Amino acid sequence: MRFANIALLSFFAAAVCAARPAGAAEAGAKQPAIASFFQSDTFSGAELSPNGRHLAIRIATRESRANLAVLDLATMKLTPVAAFNDVDVGRFDWVNDERLVYNMTDLRLARGEFRTGPGLFAVNRDGSAERQLVDRTYEFVKSSDDVVRLDPHTQLLGVGHRQDSNDVYVVRAESYQGKDAGHFLLQRLNTKNGRAAALDLPPKTVEAMLDAQGAVRVAVTRDQDRQALLFNDQASGQWRTLAEFKSNGEGAVQPLLYGPDNVLYVAANNGRDKSAVYRYDLAAGKLEAAPLVASDQFDIDGEFITDAGKVLGFRYEIDAEVTTWFDPAMQAGQTAVDALLGATTNRISRGARSETPFLLVESFSDVQPPIYHLFNTATGKLTKLGAANADIDPRRMSIKDMVRYKARDGLEIPAYLTLPAGGGGKNLPMVVLVHGGPYVRGGSWEFDPEVQFLASRGYAVLQPEFRGSTGFGTRHFKAGWKQWGQGMQNDIADGAKWAIAQGYADPKRICIAGASYGGYATLMGLINDPGLFKCGINWVGVTDIGLMYTVKWSDLGDSWKKYGMPQLVGDPVKDAPMFEANSPLRHAARLRQPLLMAYGSADERVPLVHGTRFHDAVKAGNPNVEWVVYDQEGHGWRLQKTRVDFWGRVEKFLERNIGKP
Repeated sequence: MRFANIALLSFFAAAVCAARPAGAAEAGAKQPAIASFFQSDTFSGAELSPNGRHLAIRIATRESRANLAVLDLATMKLTPVAAFNDVDVGRFDWVNDERLVYNMTDLRLARGEFRTGPGLFAVNRDGSAERQLVDRTYEFVKSSDDVVRLDPHTQLLGVGHRQDSNDVYVVRAESYQGKDAGHFLLQRLNTKNGRAAALDLPPKTVEAMLDAQGAVRVAVTRDQDRQALLFNDQASGQWRTLAEFKSNGEGAVQPLLYGPDNVLYVAANNGRDKSAVYRYDLAAGKLEAAPLVASDQFDIDGEFITDAGKVLGFRYEIDAEVTTWFDPAMQAGQTAVDALLGATTNRISRGARSETPFLLVESFSDVQPPIYHLFNTATGKLTKLGAANADIDPRRMSIKDMVRYKARDGLEIPAYLTLPAGGGGKNLPMVVLVHGGPYVRGGSWEFDPEVQFLASRGYAVLQPEFRGSTGFGTRHFKAGWKQWGQGMQNDIADGAKWAIAQGYADPKRICIAGASYGGYATLMGLINDPGLFKCGINWVGVTDIGLMYTVKWSDLGDSWKKYGMPQLVGDPVKDAPMFEANSPLRHAARLRQPLLMAYGSADERVPLVHGTRFHDAVKAGNPNVEWVVYDQEGHGWRLQKTRVDFWGRVEKFLERNIGKP
């Protein structure tokens, strides 16, 4: 139900005027409350209209839902355009200067309670001409009416480079092989009349890119364990293959952008250990010799920033996020903003066809949650719009740095180290926080509520990017293949030993913790290194490698189980002895340290059976096991009340086991 959100208008007016005073934090101030770290964001997104004259904002009070509003930058008048009392606005985007598109979510429901899809809706910036484009209910029999709506499985892909029509692009998953829903149908959808037209794609397409006129020019297809990069040569009207490679990334040429300059930009290794960004010479059918963006220490894979006519820059992550600007005006704007906001990473953006001097600025750091400003390049004026979490005082947060240490076989392991503010930096209780995935990059130089909460309670936090983690080169990635409980586990233990040798960690007060794969590594760490890790915290963690293959209600796709997991994790038949040796469930009797376990009853990635079987096995010989199941939560905690409860348990658990010398 829509309502006029007067409270929202007052909240925004107060947010624009509010600013924290500069200076040191008050001496003797109380620890920040748990809820201040894990509450839902109040200001959770903004985007300039294509002409740069209006700003769309997703905003909420602590009591209201997340609503969509539009700010007129000439008058600073805020108009709610999608405000509801029973649902939250999710993703949103400008279609053109007058029209927006958005979908829905419900931040007050746990994952297992969802009964509707996100839908898709369009509305003018003044709140008029609202139209539902995609159904939200999964009904087999629909009531008949004359309204055109797409299937509820249809989701927004995006808008074109120019944003000068009423069209957007939507996708619907198509299944070729059992549960594998990676292939899709692509449609152009008119947000005024709701009519959609399918675009021609090669069979088994999993990714597509369009040109400025809305024609599909680039596609990635997948068939079993092989992928191909194809280009639509409009002169001949034929698709031609540019590259073929394995789905695990070996030899991959990953498209990043088919630009408004009609240039294809890709990420590839091209004979290097680290991937870099290249222009692809379509006439010659190969990468240009020199990379556009490259690093000796990190894989480069990021996001291009464009306007209606050209490529402006490229944003990517090394130890922290950086932007390489190709456009002099955007570089000048970045320099001016950085001079005013020197302590944060500042993401700047402008409208696709901007007619104003306004830049939107999203700023963040390791100690600062996202905060939004508007910068006028003509006057140099910076106006604060709002903050994702205004309760966090960055002066009381803890600095995070990237460090590197050597594993026992000589492989260099990157890691993020956070030392609690005011803790002296030496002989501290430490939490080794292990990321999930595991074949992803875990940490980043941005505000992490879990890390900052732990640091606020006096704990040093080490986040290892163990072998198998992505972002650090092919050698580092491939070194983690079939290394669950082995080389990957040794890297984590070696990180804790490094922290002891450096004097950061008290050897008698180290706890290991993590979710998903991190929960698995927590259990294996307690089993393999009982003298190193004094306690463990496992939430939604894998407890038996074989269960990932055999549990039928998992959301892991059949294709991944057949072609990905056997190579990266192991083959359930050929590698059965390795699974047996490195599955925590098989060795639960050896785990004697205090353990906190938490699972969601509706988890489809690591179903609850992983937790219940291990809990039943470990509690027989270990009286210090705390167990909690969160009803209807999934693979991670969606509800604020769950996050507050869980991290309250963590706080008490750590205090009991490593909190005091």
